[in-house]
Amino acid sequence: MNTYFAIAGCLAIVVGIIHSALGETLIFRHMRKDTFIPIDGGTILKERHVRILWASWHIVTVFGWGFGSILLWLSLPSPQTTVEVFVENAILFSMFIASLMVLIATKGKHPGWAGLLCVAILVWLG
Repeated sequence: MNTYFAIAGCLAIVVGIIHSALGETLIFRHMRKDTFIPIDGGTILKERHVRILWASWHIVTVFGWGFGSILLWLSLPSPQTTVEVFVENAILFSMFIASLMVLIATKGKHPGWAGLLCVAILVWLG
């Protein structure tokens, strides 16, 4: 078993859970009007913008879970194939670039960059 991939997969899933939970708690609960999907963007955002913002927010979580599940699968003992190497590199570079984007865009104030970077490093070490 590849321990680095197993830890990276679990971390990606946990980061996704935290991302959605904090988004709902800190952002979207203030934008709800007794609806499941938030619709109140105040004077700045139209309802359709709030809806796509909410969907996009949670799509990031779903993608994190997808990457996490792939990493957990890659952690299982098996001979490496070209496909597995490609998948590893795709995850590594996606997580690393996403980490840099969050770090630069938020000037390091959003902690998501650290979780994404940890996943990238663990995949690289694996």
